[in-house]
Amino acid sequence: MEQTKMVKKKPDNQKNKQAVVLVVDDNRENLELLEAYLEDIDCRTIPACDGPEALEVVKNDKPDLILLDIMMPKMSGFEVCRRVKNDPATSHIPIIMVTALNEFGDMQRAVDCGTDDFVSKPVNKIELLTRVKTMLKLKHLNDKLERTLAYLAEVEKQAQIQSD
Repeated sequence: MEQTKMVKKKPDNQKNKQAVVLVVDDNRENLELLEAYLEDIDCRTIPACDGPEALEVVKNDKPDLILLDIMMPKMSGFEVCRRVKNDPATSHIPIIMVTALNEFGDMQRAVDCGTDDFVSKPVNKIELLTRVKTMLKLKHLNDKLERTLAYLAEVEKQAQIQSD
């Protein structure tokens, strides 16, 4: 009787990987405040001062989460969000918009661009940390699901090959 050769599951080396949070704000004080708040979470922050710089970081570093100011020179947070969410390579990255805008139209525009959540300025530390932790957990679970589905697809492929 022939033994079935199964794919060995690779260790989940993502468990101990420190989350990377891209913090984008054109105001240096706001940027430093957000980074200081995030020191209470086990994550590494990468600061960016405008939209083009943020897109470069996204391209090179593939952060786990983006905290994104809306009103910035050069490129608005709306445009950064739209570009990140429209790129298949980065569309899975959660985005929390950090905004002083309270108009319904602005929030609707952010949702239409693909934002995952909002935090209003002035930022409440407890609210920010809770939302960031939740988004990072969701990102981790989604990544784990994707790896599991890829593993199952490989197992099915090998089973099909062996049955032929």
